[in-house]
Amino acid sequence: MAKYLKKSPSEFLEFKRTDGSKGVIKQDIFIDAISEFEKIMQIFEDIEIPIGDILGLRNLSAFVGEVYNRAVKKTAGNAIENNPHQDGYPDLLIMDQKGKELWNKLSSQLHEKEPFSPFFEGGIEVKATCGDLKSGKWFTSNKINKPVIGESRLNWITGYNWKAHHRETNNLIGLIWDFKDKKPTIMAIMYANSLCEDDWGKTVTPKEGGGRTTSVSIMNRYGIKKMRKGLLAIIDNNDYSSKILKRLDNY
Repeated sequence: MAKYLKKSPSEFLEFKRTDGSKGVIKQDIFIDAISEFEKIMQIFEDIEIPIGDILGLRNLSAFVGEVYNRAVKKTAGNAIENNPHQDGYPDLLIMDQKGKELWNKLSSQLHEKEPFSPFFEGGIEVKATCGDLKSGKWFTSNKINKPVIGESRLNWITGYNWKAHHRETNNLIGLIWDFKDKKPTIMAIMYANSLCEDDWGKTVTPKEGGGRTTSVSIMNRYGIKKMRKGLLAIIDNNDYSSKILKRLDNY
């Protein structure tokens, strides 16, 4: 398993609730969850399920995020619950005193979207990215084979960003991942609780008959700078970490 360097001296992550009040959750939960993530990914490899080939690159980042969410829940125990609705917000519900009281109150409504989008007592949203590559035309003109699923993208990344369904997204864990030993591997994890609408691009809504089925907003350079400042941990491999940080520092 990969080793990681912890970069944040803080013991807790602070998150903002819907009403503007604040809560905290232990930071190590989210770093320790990386090991659990790797265990889950290894299971797929052991039973020879080619996740990348089945899902395709477009869906892999969402898959990485979902597996990480499950890993966080397993690591956190009763301190966190996964949002029970697939379209709920945020992904991870914090079960402090206020969170538990509301969770128990909603125990008969776990199948409903409205009480969990948003979950009033707050939590942590998770998004994953493997970065943007140089264009296909660039690879062709330079006679270089474009990385395919299972091959590292690190040397050809032009930048990183995260995507959300709305510009109000905050309290965000941002994962950066790449293929290492042919497997999706978390390279860095960062957090920001000060994101605002101006840190996200204009929301693009799906066109009738188009390929996109949900609205999407892409984080801009201002949001990425906030995420970079909130680096929690990064892979203990200088070849990877130096290149990732160099690209993030360009924003």
